[in-house]
Amino acid sequence: MAQIKSFQAIRPAEAKAAEIAALPYDVYSRQEAKAAVAGHPKSFLNIDRPETQFEDGHDMYAPEVYEKARDLIRDMITNGDFVQDAQPGYYLYELTMNGRIQTGIVACASIDDYVNGVIKKHENTREEKELDRIRHIDVTGMQTGPIFLAYRRNETLSAIVSEVKEQQLPCFAFTSEDGIAHRGWTIFEENKIRQIREAFAAIPQIYIADGHHRAASAVKVGLKRRAQYPDYTGEEEFNYFLSVLFPDEELMIMDYNRVVKDLNGLTEAEFLAKVAEKFVTEASETPVFPSQKSEIGMYLKSGWYKLTVKPEYQNVHPVDGLDVSVLQTELLSPVLGIADPRTDSRIDFVGGIRGLSELERRVHTDCAVAFAMYPTSISELFAVADAGLLMPPKSTWFEPKLRSGLFLHEIG
Repeated sequence: MAQIKSFQAIRPAEAKAAEIAALPYDVYSRQEAKAAVAGHPKSFLNIDRPETQFEDGHDMYAPEVYEKARDLIRDMITNGDFVQDAQPGYYLYELTMNGRIQTGIVACASIDDYVNGVIKKHENTREEKELDRIRHIDVTGMQTGPIFLAYRRNETLSAIVSEVKEQQLPCFAFTSEDGIAHRGWTIFEENKIRQIREAFAAIPQIYIADGHHRAASAVKVGLKRRAQYPDYTGEEEFNYFLSVLFPDEELMIMDYNRVVKDLNGLTEAEFLAKVAEKFVTEASETPVFPSQKSEIGMYLKSGWYKLTVKPEYQNVHPVDGLDVSVLQTELLSPVLGIADPRTDSRIDFVGGIRGLSELERRVHTDCAVAFAMYPTSISELFAVADAGLLMPPKSTWFEPKLRSGLFLHEIG
């Protein structure tokens, strides 16, 4: 059963949340991060991407880069930009995007639950991507980016969340530049803390929605601390990692689309003939956003096409039946020669938040074909994780993105 504990958060001082909060570190390239922090000295991106504080040619993984992140956090605490709560509690984090509201419980999850499978994964992680966050957490002694977790709706937790939001004023409230509204609340009442802890203890599975590399990195730092302190009791903060947990019914997964650099030596006519072997192919005068599972939008320089997977290539397997899997198995690999989308430089991935116009732009600049995917559902994600399986890379794009810097967890 899930161990989801309260903690003493380090949070932005009153009225500073909007100035400090930043998108996750991994949505930016190095150049984009450098540009984003310009003129924003208190943005948490300065800390999450500390290489922005050095010259462009500086080794972004050098020891002094992580030491700079540590120093920036300590300076902001000393200056009063951040304050630590005097007692442990849970917190609420509400995000509103285009009128749709989702509210998560901010807490700390157990690294043991991650290791023993109570917290379930649906993606592989790459060690080289983990190493950066391992160093960042290890040197700063802080977990700065929350892991996005999901659970099946629980009546007790829903009731507590509603009650807190109705009866208390937010501890922060602002609208970010992208139009997303952010609000937070504190929960320090002992009875509510007990109810939340016990409700999560009765939930058999928790799922990583987004942040697999951050979760793996936090767990590895925790295990490293255990090795350093063999007399640990299990209560130390390094045994837990910063999370925001959302009920499944409130989450939205957007499409995660594919673009490919070339047609693998085929002419457009030859390529369309190959596609038609396994997909019903219909030309469209308007952009094609798939309306249901087994539909895919495809864009070539000649225009848009609606692809429908032929029945004999559809199946109900939790992974093989995903639209992203069918596209990979029946088209990307055999026709376009993309054997491993994790490593092939000819394929790129475009989050659905960028819209279909971005797919058109890519085809007219640096790609030959684009595929608009029907979004993977949260139930499909749960089914894959419950089966102990893994999704293909870039199967889910969650929006809105959790901001970093609103809640920090000190592990020592």
